[in-house]
Amino acid sequence: MSDPLLCPSLLKLLVSVLNNVRGISQQNVTTRSISEEFSSGDTARYRDNDEYLQQHTSSAKDRSKEKEKEDRDEEMIKVYDGNSSFRRRIFRVIVVARQANMEQLLTAALRAFHILKDPGNFYLTDLYASEESRESLGRFGLDNSKTEDYRMSEILLDRGVTERVLSWNERPWEIVKQLGKDSIRQMELMRFYLQLKQDPHGPNLALFVGNLPPNLSQRNYENMLIEFLGKVMLLPSIEPSTVPAGVQPLLVFVNVKSGGCQGLELISSFRKLLNPYQVFDLDNGGPLPGLYVFRHIKNYKILVCGGDGTIGWVLQCLDNVGQDSECSSPACAIVPLGTGNDLARVLRWGPGYTGGEDPMNLLRDVIDAEEIRLDRWTVVFHPEEKTEDKSQQTPNPAAGATNEDNTQIFVMNNYFGIGIDADLCLDFHNAREENPNKFNSSANECQYCFRLHNKGVYVKMGLRKMVGRKLCKDLHKEVRLEVDGKLVELPQVEGIIILNILSWGSGANPWGPEKEDHFSKPNHWDGMLEVVGVTGVVHLGQIQSGLRSAMRIAQGGHIKIHLNSDIPVQVDGEPWVQSTGDVVVLKSALKATMLKKNKIKRRNTEPSIAPADGEGGSKISDD
Repeated sequence: MSDPLLCPSLLKLLVSVLNNVRGISQQNVTTRSISEEFSSGDTARYRDNDEYLQQHTSSAKDRSKEKEKEDRDEEMIKVYDGNSSFRRRIFRVIVVARQANMEQLLTAALRAFHILKDPGNFYLTDLYASEESRESLGRFGLDNSKTEDYRMSEILLDRGVTERVLSWNERPWEIVKQLGKDSIRQMELMRFYLQLKQDPHGPNLALFVGNLPPNLSQRNYENMLIEFLGKVMLLPSIEPSTVPAGVQPLLVFVNVKSGGCQGLELISSFRKLLNPYQVFDLDNGGPLPGLYVFRHIKNYKILVCGGDGTIGWVLQCLDNVGQDSECSSPACAIVPLGTGNDLARVLRWGPGYTGGEDPMNLLRDVIDAEEIRLDRWTVVFHPEEKTEDKSQQTPNPAAGATNEDNTQIFVMNNYFGIGIDADLCLDFHNAREENPNKFNSSANECQYCFRLHNKGVYVKMGLRKMVGRKLCKDLHKEVRLEVDGKLVELPQVEGIIILNILSWGSGANPWGPEKEDHFSKPNHWDGMLEVVGVTGVVHLGQIQSGLRSAMRIAQGGHIKIHLNSDIPVQVDGEPWVQSTGDVVVLKSALKATMLKKNKIKRRNTEPSIAPADGEGGSKISDD
C-alpha cells in the first residue's frame, strides 16, 4: 500500500513572515504546487504568541556587531504543517536567507518537521496570499460573491446527463485522475460546474409531461397528471441575467432516430462541446422541453439535427409556444440526417451528414450563417360529406388540426403533391412501416449507400406503377385548379406538385433552370408558390435524375383545388389518400427565420447528377 504522505494534497506547509521587515520576494512566496528540493536553516518549535516575538526581538538586539550585516540578510518564517496546526496556532520557525528561493524554503520547512521524503510531494501555501476559493471565484468573474453561496457539481454525459453535487472535501482533479484510470472514455465525458446553492429562479420546479391524448377535459388531464407524476421530466433552469450581452446561446435538438446511429454520435459530441443542458434528445419529450427552458432568453439560435420532418416538428412547436416566449422566432440551422433533406439542401447545409465533419466546425458554421426568411403555407382540406363509411387512409392526426366539420389544417414548409408523386410516397411510407429495419441504417453502414438504397426502392416502386393499375391516370380530369382566383387549364398530367422551395425528391428541381417565359424567378421568401405537372412515372424518374424538368403550370399566392375523386396527396413527405372535396393553400401568418450556411464554407457530402446535354433538367447541389 502506498504511503499517504506521498500525495501532494496531504501535506500543506503554511508559511508566514515573522518580523516586520520586507519578506521573501513575490515570486518565491506565492508560487505553489511546485516540485523542487531545498537546503535548510535553523529550526525551533513555538506557540504562536506575543511572548515568543518579544523574547526573540530582545535576543536579536544582543547579537554582536560583527553579525549585524548577516542578520539583515536573513528572514525568520513561521511554518505550519497543515490546516489543523494553523487552527491550533502551533508552528515552527525556520531561518533562511532573505534571497532564498522556493526550493530552499521548502526544504527548510520539511526539515523543521523532520520530514526526509521527496520534496516533490509537498507544496507551500502563503498565508498572506488570497484564499484559493476566493481566487477561483475571481477567475469566474464572481469577485463580489461569497464562496459559501456556491457548490460544485459533477456532470457525467454517459447515457444521458447525470448530475451529482460534490461534498466540501472532494476535489475535481482527484476525481478526474481516478476516473481516467477506470475509463478514459468516461473521463472525456466528465464536466464540472460551479452553481449557486440557491436557485435564482426560486423554489419552483419546471416539469414536463408528454404524450398525453388530445381533446380531453381539464379534470381528465388533472387525474392523468396525478397518476403519472412519478414519470415526469425535471427541466433545468436558465437565468437570463447570466447570459452576457451580445451572446446568442444555442439550443440543440437531436433526432436520434434519424440517420442510423449518427444522432447518438452528434448528441454525445454536442454535449461535450456545449453545456449539456443546451442539448435535447427529441426522443425524450420532443422539442417542447427545450423551448420551455429557453423561454426567457431574448436572443438565441436553434440547431436541428434531423430530416425535413424533424425541422417541421420543431417549427410547429415554435408556432405553439412562440407567443409566450421572449424570442418568438429564433433562427434555425440544420444538420441534415437521414434521407431527403430538401430544405437543408436549399439552405446549403448539404444533402446529409456523413459523420466525417468535425462537430466544432458545425458550430462555427452556425455562427457564420446568415438569417433568411422562409415562407410557410396553410393547407386546408374540406372533404365532402359522405353517408357511407369511409375506409380510405386518413392523415396522421399529429400532423394537422381537425375541426368539428372534419376540416383538416396543415402547415406546409416545402411542397404539396397530388397524384403520382404522392402515390409513390405512400407506397414507400407503407413499406417502411411494415419493415422499418430495411430502411434504417446501421452505425457501420455508409450513409451515401443508405440513401442510394432508399432511392433504389423508389425506382422499383415506380416500375411497378408503370405495369400495374394506374390510380392517377387522367388526373387532370379529376382536378380543378384555381390560382389567385383564376381557373387554370391543366395539361394531361398524372401528378401536380406545388413548390415552396426549389428542391424536391432528395435534391431535384422540378421547376428547372431559368429560362425566358412569363414566370418570375422563384425563391422561398417571395410570397409565391410554383405549380408544376408530371406526366407519369417515367417523367418523375427523369426529374429526380436531373434529366428533365416538370411542366410549369402557374405561380401564385392563393391556390384552390377541387378533387372529384379519392386521390393520394402528401404534405412535406407525409402521404395519405384524400377523399373528394376542396383543398385551399394560402399564405400562413406563421413565420420562420432560418439560417443559411455561408457559401464559402459549404461542404460537399454527396455527388449530384448533372443534366444531359440538350435537356432542361436541374439537380440541386450544395452550391
